[in-house]
Amino acid sequence: MRFPGIIPAVTTPFDAAGEVDAAALAANVRALLDAGVHGVVATGTMGEAGSLSRAERRLVVETVAAAAEGRVPVIAGVSAGTPSAAIAFAADAADVGAGALMMLPPLGYRADERELEHHYRSVAEAAGLPLMIYNNPEASGVDLSPAAIVRLSERIEQAVAVKECSGDVRRIPALLASGAELEVLVGGDDWALEGLCAGATGWVSGVAVAAPRECVALYEHCRAGELDAAREVYRRMLPLARFDMLPKLVQFFKAAMDECGFAGGPCRPPRLELAAPEREELRAALAVLREGVPA
Repeated sequence: MRFPGIIPAVTTPFDAAGEVDAAALAANVRALLDAGVHGVVATGTMGEAGSLSRAERRLVVETVAAAAEGRVPVIAGVSAGTPSAAIAFAADAADVGAGALMMLPPLGYRADERELEHHYRSVAEAAGLPLMIYNNPEASGVDLSPAAIVRLSERIEQAVAVKECSGDVRRIPALLASGAELEVLVGGDDWALEGLCAGATGWVSGVAVAAPRECVALYEHCRAGELDAAREVYRRMLPLARFDMLPKLVQFFKAAMDECGFAGGPCRPPRLELAAPEREELRAALAVLREGVPA
């Protein structure tokens, strides 16, 4: 399996009773596919996976896979504190239609490289699915260097891709120059242009849940070498994309989805709705996104 292009990390809508709204989730996925995205990630950070029960995570992945209808890869986030928990999430995801997995280092513990290899190998071999290593030091507490990522990919057959979200765009060319048989994907929204132009094959994106057509356009312009057009799309997207690296990224992007015709809705606690100044920041970012777009 390959992971080229724009891959939104989808949010999980909740209904008025606070339950997973499967119908709204399916509608969101179909709308993203209609906008031209190339894959979807379910039960990641954007999907509030940490607030979902095992049964809810299974329902979310099942709903996303059913809505995708085999048109694009469905990647399930299975990050957990222990291999056994991640293996259980992975088994459920595979059972309901996911074709690949995405996983952070073990949550809640700063594992060394020997422990990291054991964690990733245990999950990868048990699941038997292609695995995307997810490097996000802010989320996991562990920063995987390019050299460490390459070693993991060389030692674990199923580790075929990396979502690089360290915040250092220099990691992408370093990984590409390593010669490893590893797909390198942009993992942070506010260096997407830089990462794609450096040679990343795709972008696991938060902002794409609200602005999928712009993200697809950016990818296509970069791939075609149309840098002036790419820069203009990026200029319009960037104020919104910058929310991706804030603790309240889910709240910002769910609120943006509501403004852009998708089902965003509330988050689960401990996340609370945006405060008034934050909503003003979001409105300003959306105004830039809409510049030059016919009403």
